[in-house]
Amino acid sequence: MELNNVKDVFDAPLPDDGAAVDVLIAGAGPTGLALGIDLARRGVRTLIVERQDRLSPGARGTGLQPRTQEVYDDLGVLDAVRAAGGLYPKMARWENGRIAEVSEMIERVDPTPAIPHANTLMVPQFRNQELLYERLLELGGEVLFRTELTAFDQDSAGVTARLRHADGAERTVHGAYLVAADGGRSTVRRALGTKMSGPSLEPVAVVLADVRVDGLDRDHWHRWFLPQGGFAALLPLAGTDHFQALVAAPSDSPDTSPEAVRALLALHTHLGAEQIREVLWSSLFRPKAGMVDAYRTGRVFLAGDAAHIHSPAGGQGLNTSVQDAYNLGWKLGQVLRHGAPDTLLDTYEAERRPIAARILDTSTRLHRSGDLRRGRDLHQLDIGYPESPLTQELRGDLAEGTPVAGDRAPDAPCSTADGKPTRLFDAFRGPHFALLDLGGTGIDDSALPADPALLRLVRVGGPAPDLIDTDGHIRDAYGPGPAVLLIRPDGYLALAAPAKDATAQITAALGTYLGAGTAAAAR
Repeated sequence: MELNNVKDVFDAPLPDDGAAVDVLIAGAGPTGLALGIDLARRGVRTLIVERQDRLSPGARGTGLQPRTQEVYDDLGVLDAVRAAGGLYPKMARWENGRIAEVSEMIERVDPTPAIPHANTLMVPQFRNQELLYERLLELGGEVLFRTELTAFDQDSAGVTARLRHADGAERTVHGAYLVAADGGRSTVRRALGTKMSGPSLEPVAVVLADVRVDGLDRDHWHRWFLPQGGFAALLPLAGTDHFQALVAAPSDSPDTSPEAVRALLALHTHLGAEQIREVLWSSLFRPKAGMVDAYRTGRVFLAGDAAHIHSPAGGQGLNTSVQDAYNLGWKLGQVLRHGAPDTLLDTYEAERRPIAARILDTSTRLHRSGDLRRGRDLHQLDIGYPESPLTQELRGDLAEGTPVAGDRAPDAPCSTADGKPTRLFDAFRGPHFALLDLGGTGIDDSALPADPALLRLVRVGGPAPDLIDTDGHIRDAYGPGPAVLLIRPDGYLALAAPAKDATAQITAALGTYLGAGTAAAAR
C-alpha cells in the first residue's frame, strides 16, 4: 500500500447517521494519529476524521527528540521510524561558492543504560505520519479522509458532532469525548471560543519546500547566510533522495510555485535554477507562538497545535504535540474502560499546559537569539510532573540524582529470572501501569488488580524476583531500595513509597488511577 496516498481508504464509507464511538478525533496529523494508536490498543472505540484527502505532504518538522522516541517505542512504531530516519549531518556554511566552515549544529550524545535513545532523529514528517498511520491500521483503527467536522454540541452525556464528506453527504456521530487535533487554525477551538495568546515573533515569511537537487552532497546540512539578512538552507532528508529547502529572506509576498522556488534558491545559493531538478512540495510559513487558556471545555479537549503553536526553532512543537496525545490517551482509557473518575481527565491540562508554557519560552528564546546550536537540553527527557495532583513522593532522605515521583522512569538493562537479557522498558511497554518492587518489600500482591492489562507487578531482587539487576543498572537508575514505584502508562513515576506500609500506600493510590471499583475488587 502506498501510504502517502492512502487511496484505498479515500472512499471509506461514512458511519451510519447517529453512530456512537467512545472518542472522536478531529485531525490526522501526528497528534491525532498517536492518540488514535494509544486508544486503539486500549480497546477504545475511536474515529479520526480528516478534511484533507490524504495525509499531509511535506517534510515539515523533521526532528524526533529522544523522549518522543521512547513514546514511539511504547506505541510499537519506533523500529520502523528508526529504519526510515537518521541522524542530522554536520552543517556546512557556504561563502563565494565554496564551503567555508563545517560545524556540529546538533550535539551528538552517547546512549547510556538509562537513556537508550540519546540523539535527535531526523524523519520527514510525511514519512513519520505514514508509519503512524500504518500502525493505526494494524491495530484496527481508521481515518475518514475528505471528512470535516462542521459543528458539535455537548452535554453531560457526551458530544454530538456533525460530519460532512467532500461529496456533500452529512452524518451525525455521538462520542463520549471529542479531541481537537486539527492544527493551529483549529475549527474546534474556534467553535469553543477558546482564546490563544502568546509572544509576538518578528514578521517573516519562510518558504519551505521539498526538492531534488543536482550537484550538492548529502553529507552536510547546507546553509547560506544572506547579506540583507536571513538565510537559505538545504537539508538532505534521511531515507529519501530529497532535500528540505528553507529560505527566510526579506519579501513582502513570497511565491511558492515550483518556478519561484527554483528562482529563489538560485538567487540565494550558488546553485543554478537548472540544478533544482524537481520541486515536490512547497508552502509558505510564518512563525507564530501562543497557547490556549484552557485545554478542556467539558467533554472537548485541545491537543497539539490546536492548543499551542511554536517557532520551529529547537524542534519542539511536533514532539510536544505527540506527548500531549500520550498524556491524554491513557487517561481516556482509564475513564472509558476501567471506571476511573472523570476528574482524572482534568489532570491533562494541569500537567500539559505548564509544559507547553515552558516549551513556548524555549522555542521563542531560540527563535529570537538566532543561535543555531542544539543540545541535550532540548531532548525533553527532563520533562516531568512533580506538581501534578497525581504525583506522590513518600520517601525521605534520597540520594542526590535519585528519580522522584513525577520524573521520567529511566530504562535499565537487566535479566529475567532465568537469565535472559531484557530491559525495564520491555516491562513498561504497553497500556498498563507497572509496579516496581525494588529489593523485596513484601508487598501483598493479592491486594492488587489481577488483570495484567491494568497493572503488572515487577519484582526486582528479593526471594522471588521477576528481574535480576545483573550489572547494577537498576540500582544506578532508581537507587538501592527497598521501595515500591508505581510507573504510569506514559512512563512517569506516579508514586514512590518506602517498604513500610507499601501495600496500603499502593492500594490507596489505585482508586485514583484505576477506578475505585477496580481497586476495591482487588482488595
